[in-house]
Amino acid sequence: MPRRNRKANAAYLGGIIWIIAAGIFFFDLFIKSYLRNNFSFQSIHLIKNILHITVVFNRGAAFGILQGKGTFLVYIGLIFILVFLVFIKKQSQKNLSFLIPCGLILGGAISNLYDRIFFGFVVDYIDIRIWPVFNLSDSCITIGAGLLFLSSFKKNGKNADCSKRILR
Repeated sequence: MPRRNRKANAAYLGGIIWIIAAGIFFFDLFIKSYLRNNFSFQSIHLIKNILHITVVFNRGAAFGILQGKGTFLVYIGLIFILVFLVFIKKQSQKNLSFLIPCGLILGGAISNLYDRIFFGFVVDYIDIRIWPVFNLSDSCITIGAGLLFLSSFKKNGKNADCSKRILR
């Protein structure tokens, strides 16, 4: 493959991360803004005793730990995003099974960091009653991390062949 095509393909694949991250960020921003402005501290059942929209303002981290440590959590979020971007850049195999999970993680992390910086809390709203309330960004981070973990067990050649077939 000529050098020019490799660069164009790498730029295209790299753009996938940012498209996914931006989509998650703006969709979650819309949901959080709507719920924050219209349903603060309310719980609406969608499927009784199974799935509720419960709007809470989490001033801590996952599971409510580190309550009131907002500045510390902002710095941790910034450091995580920067380290994660370096991790992405240093990866030699940049195929869809790597890029899609990275976009999910990055979009979720940026969305939650945005909340912490501009509001001093993260808006959580998905309530399944057997787990602490969470949001779309948390789900994307978890799903992305799980997909990255699973893809780490696949052979690099197989992943590369798969991404080439998809992009044809």
